[in-house]
Amino acid sequence: MSSRINLDGIGMTSQRTRERLLGRLMEQGITSMEVLDIMRSTPRHIFLDEALAHRAYEDVALPIGYSQTISQPYIVARMSEIVANSESLESVLEIGTGCGYQTAIISKIAKKVYTIERIKPLLDRARRNLKLLGIRNVEFRHGDGSLGWSAKAPFDAIITTAAPQTIPDELYQQLSPKDGRLVIPVGGDDQQDLKHIVKSGDQIQIDNLESVRFVPLLTGQVYN
Repeated sequence: MSSRINLDGIGMTSQRTRERLLGRLMEQGITSMEVLDIMRSTPRHIFLDEALAHRAYEDVALPIGYSQTISQPYIVARMSEIVANSESLESVLEIGTGCGYQTAIISKIAKKVYTIERIKPLLDRARRNLKLLGIRNVEFRHGDGSLGWSAKAPFDAIITTAAPQTIPDELYQQLSPKDGRLVIPVGGDDQQDLKHIVKSGDQIQIDNLESVRFVPLLTGQVYN
């Protein structure tokens, strides 16, 4: 059986290798045991092409095609930890499905995940990956993530895995007014900051968390 479909993994994708990654995440300040347990049980190697599967548990971003990447595990854990601190997580919107790895992590924290991807082949791949893991609380959409998903709003949290130059107004509008959270990288190629935004009624609180590097948030759709 190839590592592409072997959920347990062997060699560089084994459980022991995953445990080493968890140690690195804790050293970098990830404290949520819920998130760490989810990261431990989610086989990152199945989200990568077989040629890269042996690098799945390195703490680095890796290419998934179409000039996109699977996010660095630390960043996935950091963004997930912020969202997991919400009192209510009935509904989460993810912008930038990619291969579905961040989606899989969030699906174990939230009751329902809505995820948008502009590149159709990546969205199809994510569907297959999450089906392989038996994840059923995710609704997928091929569309322009910068517009959010107004028909499913409001959201208790929104996670964006690509960086706009400025935060789209639509995302503010689609946050729940009851402490809705937006976790989003913002900036250009030279400088991006990971921002945590909390909406309480008409009040918006914005915190800059750390410098990051994400692919840009692009508009429009790609079909092949």
